[in-house]
Amino acid sequence: MHSYEILRQAADKVGVKALAADLRLSPALVYKWCEPADTDDSGTRNPLDRVRDIVKLTGDLDVVAWLCNQANGFFVHNPVADSKDIDDDLLQSTQHMVKEFSDLLNEVSRSVADDGEVGAEEAQRIRREWEQLKTTAESFVVACEKGVYRQKK
Repeated sequence: MHSYEILRQAADKVGVKALAADLRLSPALVYKWCEPADTDDSGTRNPLDRVRDIVKLTGDLDVVAWLCNQANGFFVHNPVADSKDIDDDLLQSTQHMVKEFSDLLNEVSRSVADDGEVGAEEAQRIRREWEQLKTTAESFVVACEKGVYRQKK
């Protein structure tokens, strides 16, 4: 699905005029975002295309991770869909997952050990470890679903 189609679906839920008013934009601009992009690369490119371009140009996925977080979710990379040595890659993947879990437990233990509670800064470190573990585990499961760890015939 194209970005303008996604925006059109979202705008249709509340109405273009209401969305434009809440965003303090002209309805014409929001309507323009909901159409296929012009080739003139004008200032009317929609926000989804702009965010995509920011990520492409900077290589910084924190932009996407932040957006996912704002939608009460989180970002997970798609795993590489091939395996050269299934036994070795499967072992490395599971070891990586166990290491990430261990890192999370270490961070929790370290946070509680000094004063018996988890403070705000410690919670941020725990969150960071948790996000890494979720990403690692989800990538592993997706790789399994894609058949990455199947023997080739």
